[in-house]
Amino acid sequence: MDFNLTEQELMIQTRARDFANKLVKPRTVEIDRSGEWPIDLIPEIANLGFFGLQLPIEYEGAGAGYKCYVLAVEQVSQVSMAVAAIIAINALSEEAIYRYGSEEQKQKFLKSLAKGEYTAMFAFTEAATGVDPKMIVTTACPGGNYYILNGDKTFSSLAPGAGVAVIYAKDETGRITAFIVNPSSKGFIIGKPLETMGLRGSGTCQLSLNDVSVPKENLLGKKGEGYDILLSSINVGQLGICAEAVGTAQAALEMSLDYARKRPVQGKSILQLPTIQSYIGEMASRIEAARWLTYRTAALKDEGKSIRKDVAMAKLVASQAAVDVTNMAMQIHGSYGYTKDLEIERLYRDAKVTQIYEVVSEIQRVIVATSLIS
Repeated sequence: MDFNLTEQELMIQTRARDFANKLVKPRTVEIDRSGEWPIDLIPEIANLGFFGLQLPIEYEGAGAGYKCYVLAVEQVSQVSMAVAAIIAINALSEEAIYRYGSEEQKQKFLKSLAKGEYTAMFAFTEAATGVDPKMIVTTACPGGNYYILNGDKTFSSLAPGAGVAVIYAKDETGRITAFIVNPSSKGFIIGKPLETMGLRGSGTCQLSLNDVSVPKENLLGKKGEGYDILLSSINVGQLGICAEAVGTAQAALEMSLDYARKRPVQGKSILQLPTIQSYIGEMASRIEAARWLTYRTAALKDEGKSIRKDVAMAKLVASQAAVDVTNMAMQIHGSYGYTKDLEIERLYRDAKVTQIYEVVSEIQRVIVATSLIS
């Protein structure tokens, strides 16, 4: 495997880094403090082509592939995981429509998503059933030329800017079916953003569907195919989370190096202490392992291969690395790191979500084990 980045990959990596440092960094603290959706950054993300990096040119994408998608998310995450998550979560719905949508649906919805005209909600999690789509209770009943959706979803992100939503519900046969839904439909009720510990500003809301009418032509894929659509799509979202974890951990390492160089103890910086050096060495090693596992998984996806097992491994390792690295960074910063005066406490809070959202680490372990024993 060639571990060198291509000219295109280096260009996108640089473009994402510049965007993060110049436009996102001045907003990072305020986004986290207020938890408000950074609406002014959406056009900038769109203009740079980050919403369609992995999509073909014929659908207004960049045709750059999944590795470029990962590189962009990683760079933005070093400044703000919340902003990077807008790119990664949007890719969930894009993947569902690209892989399973009709040509008409791709022309109508996918092009607009790639151009950043609006973002997309991806709603399958329910309060009582967690992330297991086989257990969802939201229903889709046929009625004439429409399906009528009823139910409640939780942890639906990108809600404030959503112009389309991919919703999973049980049809009249009891199977899971996916639908493309207009959020402005009557009975489609978006609740206020949830107050979360980290990843603040991602527009994560509760969602209620009260007799929402969806045209039958908005059925995504085949009837009863929703479970397969979900698994395929969520792998791309998980790949984005791997990049978020790596970027967050990298930021924590760089902050720790900078702090340790400047923090004096008995006339020399604490970076000279063996204990601190031990932390730094461990942090750097964990990050590099997670990074290359993430890049490898993206490369497999670019080759058209299934990544279900590989992305489960990558997310398991990368998310644990993010949690452990930010924890070690907090130890290096000491009491000062526990204050909001330093950014390390935000990274510490953000890192935890990578182990939780889009399938918890415990399930990732089961996916890997099942692939080996089946």
